[in-house]
Amino acid sequence: MRNSGLQLIECPRDSMQGLVSLIPTSQKIDYFNALLQVGFHTLDFGSFVSKKAVPQMADTPEVINGIIRGGSATKLLVIVAGISGATDAINHHAIDVLGYPFSVSPTFQLKNTRQTLAESFDTVKQIMDLCESVHKEMVVYLSMAFDNPYGDHYSHKKVLELIEWQLKLGVDVIALADTVGLASPKQVYELTSLAIKTFPEAHLGLHLHGEKSNWEEKVRAGFEAGCNRFDGALGGFGGCPFTGSERVGNLDTFNLFNWFSQQKVETHLDSSQLIKCAKIAQQLFS
Repeated sequence: MRNSGLQLIECPRDSMQGLVSLIPTSQKIDYFNALLQVGFHTLDFGSFVSKKAVPQMADTPEVINGIIRGGSATKLLVIVAGISGATDAINHHAIDVLGYPFSVSPTFQLKNTRQTLAESFDTVKQIMDLCESVHKEMVVYLSMAFDNPYGDHYSHKKVLELIEWQLKLGVDVIALADTVGLASPKQVYELTSLAIKTFPEAHLGLHLHGEKSNWEEKVRAGFEAGCNRFDGALGGFGGCPFTGSERVGNLDTFNLFNWFSQQKVETHLDSSQLIKCAKIAQQLFS
């Protein structure tokens, strides 16, 4: 199983993006600087997308200016939905990784990025070219990877074809996303294990959403399938504001930390700093 070298990715952007009340920029900066000292592999902290569509993330450029790494090795990731946002993002030296949401569902791709799948294919290629030109990494999130609520055609074969296409472009990481928490533990295991066996050279991750009652079974399924990269958000807050299921939250990173610790898997996280950040998250998002 490819589950050595665990990577935990913290996604406060996913917690914040759907909130109606804007969190002050200074509070975001303080929170992100605290998160940088926890030891996460990657911090998904902002986005360069439509300010009208996601007003909570409109201050990402100002947030970047306030970030202090303080010796942290955590990579900084932002989400982009088009070439314009990607072009803005690569001009910020502090950003290490650009993430792009590519949906297995054509309906959700239109909802999320206002692009068809064909247009999104071209967008990924252009963003990858931009990243390579400035030595930044790219993550593609395959949203609706475990089926969709729109009635769009779905199959494992279709998911594998999309993974293969991204790999041919040189995408660094592909994350299978359970965008609306539809996946059962069995589905998580079956698709994840199939993808890893089919593409052993790929670095595949899991971005799982779900109710508090079934998170552990989903994580166990993904881990036993061989996945070593998991996204979470402290407090389990958040969700995509374009799904109609915004209250289906992220996996709580604190639960992930405890679960992997119980499995005797090294998390590389500072537990005392993690607890401190969990308390901040409760204050910010509750």
